Amino acid sequence: MFKALIGSVGLLALAAGPGVAPATAQAPPNALPSNMATGVEAQDGRLIGLTDQQYENTQAARIRVMDPAVANWNTAAAQKWAWAPTSGNGFAGLASAWGLPSDVKLRKRAGKYVAVVSDTRGLAALISYPAGKRLWAVNVGGSSASPHSVELLPNGNVAVAASGSGGFIRVYTASQGSASAKYVNFPLNFAHGVSWDPARKVLWALGNDQLVALKITGTAAAPKLEKSRVITLPNGGGHDVAPALENHDVFWVSTAETIYRVSKSRGAVLASKDLRSVKSVSSMANGRLIRTRPKQGCRSGWCTDTVEFAGPAGLRTLSGAQIYKARVWSSRYE
Repeated sequence: MFKALIGSVGLLALAAGPGVAPATAQAPPNALPSNMATGVEAQDGRLIGLTDQQYENTQAARIRVMDPAVANWNTAAAQKWAWAPTSGNGFAGLASAWGLPSDVKLRKRAGKYVAVVSDTRGLAALISYPAGKRLWAVNVGGSSASPHSVELLPNGNVAVAASGSGGFIRVYTASQGSASAKYVNFPLNFAHGVSWDPARKVLWALGNDQLVALKITGTAAAPKLEKSRVITLPNGGGHDVAPALENHDVFWVSTAETIYRVSKSRGAVLASKDLRSVKSVSSMANGRLIRTRPKQGCRSGWCTDTVEFAGPAGLRTLSGAQIYKARVWSSRYE
């Protein structure tokens, strides 16, 4: 149970019931679907985006978009879209920066759907959706930088949170061209998350035990970052920050020990649940909670083949997957 009551919406307890067993154990499909996602507007907010890392064969890593309404994720009906950078979709020369995808978000740019992607081997990218073509991409600095999160800003620039090299937040001038590598840097220890706040017009950045609101000034071609607010969390190991889509004022935040609901307007923690090592947490517009956490037997110490949903029959398993994060596939910032 959450330790504080803040209203019934969004405080759904995660089911502890049995998961959905696959018919047969198999590696997740690596081929990109020929019928890329259809009915994008209808799917906005209904599907789940995954980062599937495939540690032993990094070039087999994929971004996958799955349908939670399909009980067996090992069937073709469950996967609605998959993506990886290739020379064919504009990513020649960036193969070394791909293999351990760390974040993905659906967004809109100039009224058209796009996705932003990060990878701990260095890649930060903006792609068209569902075509999957490069709109912008850079290598942030390889594995030593370790990008963990990415966000599209309203002016077309891209924010990146990276935990390596002491930790930092960067805003890249992606609006200036498909390979624009200019950026402004803000040091932040253990930086793991970024999320744009359209109401307050700030970029929220998650560090070790702080949520920092960054005001972006200057121009799209020459941005500047200024710290405007800090919310201190009760414990450290900050790992994910994502909007609670049922409440415009609330973020989900996960740390090494706890999941929090945080009010942006009050700058305060509203509720908490002690739960270790949650790598991603978000919720749909109906308040249904989605999370991932490491599973014993998965290749790395941070992956799983299972996404946990609130409610009955709340597990979805993709056999052979090495999932790091699962996100509500929504273009909404809040």
